[in-house]
Amino acid sequence: MILLVVLSRVSTFVLLVVCARRVPLFDAAPRLVLASPWSQPLLRWDSFHFLHIARYGYSYENQWAFFPGVPFLIRTASALLSVFHAHAHPDLLLSAAFLAAACDGTYTLYQLSLHHLRNPHLALLAALLSLIPSSPATLHFTPYTEPFFTFLSYKGMLYCARRSWARAAVAFALAGAFRSNGVLLGGFILWGLVLQPFLDTKRISVLNTIYALFLTALVFLPFAAHNYAAYRAFCTSTPAPVWCTASPLPLIYTHVQATYWNVGFFRYWTTAQIPNFIIAAPPLALLTTWASWHLSTSTWPRLRNTTSLLARAEDAPFLAPALTPHAIHALVLVASLLFASHTQIALRQAASIPATYWAAAWLVYKYPACGRLWVGWSLTWGWLSVVLWAAGLPPA
Repeated sequence: MILLVVLSRVSTFVLLVVCARRVPLFDAAPRLVLASPWSQPLLRWDSFHFLHIARYGYSYENQWAFFPGVPFLIRTASALLSVFHAHAHPDLLLSAAFLAAACDGTYTLYQLSLHHLRNPHLALLAALLSLIPSSPATLHFTPYTEPFFTFLSYKGMLYCARRSWARAAVAFALAGAFRSNGVLLGGFILWGLVLQPFLDTKRISVLNTIYALFLTALVFLPFAAHNYAAYRAFCTSTPAPVWCTASPLPLIYTHVQATYWNVGFFRYWTTAQIPNFIIAAPPLALLTTWASWHLSTSTWPRLRNTTSLLARAEDAPFLAPALTPHAIHALVLVASLLFASHTQIALRQAASIPATYWAAAWLVYKYPACGRLWVGWSLTWGWLSVVLWAAGLPPA
């Protein structure tokens, strides 16, 4: 497996560099900023903001849409490289790219899959399917949030599976320093400590509930700290921006997303965005289908103390009760992506959760023809997305 992981990373980077040299660049900004042909392919889209924040801090209000995790790593790389007197942008981007490549979650996904599916062949299948994600450039080899968020969230989920709740909270909190939807990861702790025991015993432990709430608060801490830092920067001066007093709980993150990035409930539902809904449809459809099937065939009958007539023996690995919080998390993510996000980022975010690869393994195992279609689409779109990234074209 290690060899396949290395090959997938190397092939992604080689294709990225080759395409960056051969494919016309839609926006020439990377070539104006950087001279190195090795680092130019890394400077696209959000990477501009991460690099600026790392070097100069949050200079503009719109940059507060980006959490401090990636800029912190770039600054750390800068401090380490200063020993060798290397301060140039190419060095910083390449070092961040190597950090991203090092944060590989494939083996952790295999361990998590083996724990939940109880089948080494299916666990290996899920891990192998993760090597052909829908966004290999951002997941494997660019200084983006996805590599680090994926690695840390997988670790937290594995700690939850092993009932190491404090470690899970730390891993989830670190993941939350990279992406705002890290707050959703607290649901795995609440499920394991409160909801699952209640379903099993019909009783709620007060101590477990208090402990779960404390750990969940830790998961929320990066989100709260990010917004509080912005509040101190903007709302303690006179005159304060409108968003500081527009609601009882002033959050710069929601303000910036709505004002600068047009993120909001149904805001993306325009005819101009139909192509983005189409390209995001495969992972959204896969997650919705598998999660709905799991909840209706496994979770709902358990809640009613009945046995599903649709369940078969060969379906057992994918109906494990331990997968229920992952199915719920997947549906919540799908709903937010469909109704209150730039929907095409599903290509990045769906590639960052294990449910996508369990759903794909379920498809390959239960419906081989559909599974082959998924693998074919993953390979085709994955490579095409690298070409589009190199050209500076959406989606990103």
